[in-house]
Amino acid sequence: MSDVRDRLAALIDSKQATVGVIGLGYVGLPLARAFHEAGFKVIGFDVDPNKMTALNAGENYLKHLGEDYVKCLAGSDRFEPTTDFDRLGEPDALLICVPTPLGKHFEPDLSYVLDTTRAIAKTLRPGQIVTLESTTYPDTTRGEMLPILEAGGLKCGEDFFVAYSPEREDPGRKSHNTQTIPKLVGGIDPDSGELATALYKFAITEVIAVESAEVAEAAKLLENIYRAVNIALVNEMKVVLTKLGIDVWQVVDAAKTKPFGFQAFYPGPGLGGHCIPIDPFYLTWKAKEVGLPTRFIELAGEVNHAMPDFVIQRTVEALNGQGKAVKDAKVLVLGLAYKPDVDDVRESPSFELIERLAKLGADVVYNDPHVPETPAMRKYNLRMNSVEISPDQLKKYDCVLIATNHAAYDYAQIAEHAKLVVDTRGAMRDFDGDHIVRA
Repeated sequence: MSDVRDRLAALIDSKQATVGVIGLGYVGLPLARAFHEAGFKVIGFDVDPNKMTALNAGENYLKHLGEDYVKCLAGSDRFEPTTDFDRLGEPDALLICVPTPLGKHFEPDLSYVLDTTRAIAKTLRPGQIVTLESTTYPDTTRGEMLPILEAGGLKCGEDFFVAYSPEREDPGRKSHNTQTIPKLVGGIDPDSGELATALYKFAITEVIAVESAEVAEAAKLLENIYRAVNIALVNEMKVVLTKLGIDVWQVVDAAKTKPFGFQAFYPGPGLGGHCIPIDPFYLTWKAKEVGLPTRFIELAGEVNHAMPDFVIQRTVEALNGQGKAVKDAKVLVLGLAYKPDVDDVRESPSFELIERLAKLGADVVYNDPHVPETPAMRKYNLRMNSVEISPDQLKKYDCVLIATNHAAYDYAQIAEHAKLVVDTRGAMRDFDGDHIVRA
């Protein structure tokens, strides 16, 4: 063991290590709070000055976490948010929590990870550990980040340490949080893995060390590909069963009564969130690099990305059934977030549905109690505001399209007052009527 390793281990064990979290979004902010609660000094880095203002005022910009979530950070002498990346040399541990989106051709976009790594390399000093949390393909940590970090002459495993520990956040989930979701950790070398594991154990209830960074990277992709494939399966079942006049939600409920061999997944209008629509393509891209196909994964992607087409088709058919063309039809889309009861709109299929209906000539508005206005997105900038809904308002629309099944919606009221309901989420299962159409 080196003196550098021993000194860093002692800092971690005594909670004297300063933890730097880079990217204070859905992953980074809860992680920063977890280490603060564990007793560490935390410096939060982000390029957005509005986040700094909010955090210093004790205001939470991630509404699903609750208004009081960051009050413990505001004014604390152990937490400091900053936009000054020249200070990356101060923390003893740097945890990278930045986006890993796709490019326009579905290729991995590692620009945020690599730009952050270059920023770290400028101030990298002996005795630091760098951990990547962003979802990516195997060999990113070793093959892409490590050469940048070692370019200045310091050696990983001797002067500094590097590990990969994938985020497993699920915004809105009540059963688990950052501290209670088991944490995978894989090091570039044994010392890096041991140091990262020791660090995370203070903030996370269960930390699971794996053999390498590559194992941890691949495990994260497997988790999300598993979900993407099973969602594609039930989405395809929905299309077939709809043609057969069978309710897919009743079928899923029936199947899940089996106590083994089946896990329930549910269909929807498309995939949303930062993980499921994106992560499988990180593996397909890496597989092409070694000349191997990923037919199963790519087919699942095709099925899931085709679901907005199915919803639009069902909406057009439902309007026609009431003697109304989609052109000039007044359509209310309920739900902009990609999942219920959160304000997270990343990759939400609602944006595509709104844009597609508008291009067909419909007069489209939306309501979402969690999203008062549409933010500028990577592919969309709709510049819309959420409209109010009431019994009288519902009667004005030719079609109410349920894209997100928020608990705040009064579905009995919708069933009673809407002329036509197109339900993509099984939200209207308890209500009957020819004006309720499953999609």
